[in-house]
Amino acid sequence: MATKLADVVFVGFNKQVIALDRYTGEKKWEWTSSKGSGYPTILVDGDRVIVSVQGYTYCLEPTTGALVWENELKGHGTGITCLASIRGNASGAVAQISVQEAAAAASASVASTT
Repeated sequence: MATKLADVVFVGFNKQVIALDRYTGEKKWEWTSSKGSGYPTILVDGDRVIVSVQGYTYCLEPTTGALVWENELKGHGTGITCLASIRGNASGAVAQISVQEAAAAASASVASTT
């Protein structure tokens, strides 16, 4: 069964991001930054997870942990990062994705009965 974004909680420490099932606590995937060290800043940005680790910024696919892109933002410094996005409101993003998933499930249900 495919993992749904609305069913995942993200935990970050020691340059790692771990995705946990929000109902069972089971680990779904784990990702470790190849660069930087310390505490990762995490932003759920709609259908992406943006992670920053001491000046290095990464984009992950949230249901698999696959790396989508990375940017070292060379020359901009290091430290704890502040991340913001129009889609960064987790409750709004999750609600939107939940509506999309419900619509897709309803369409699949109708298609299977015809």
